[in-house]
Amino acid sequence: MAAGEQTSARRGLLKALGLGTAAAAAAAPAVAQRADSVPARDARKENERQRVAQRYQPNAAGVQAFYRTNRYE
Repeated sequence: MAAGEQTSARRGLLKALGLGTAAAAAAAPAVAQRADSVPARDARKENERQRVAQRYQPNAAGVQAFYRTNRYE
């Protein structure tokens, strides 16, 4: 290949990569959502009493086994 052909081929490749990247960016959702966030439709299912309820039970068997296994006692 001559130097001019190599330059032209390189430009074509870079142009194709750029167009592919632009298409992928356009297809992506406009607002990214954190992986650990709760969607709004699910967050509203708890009532006030459920939101303030105590969820951590320190004397539960699973919690005791975790601390025993990891030597936090």
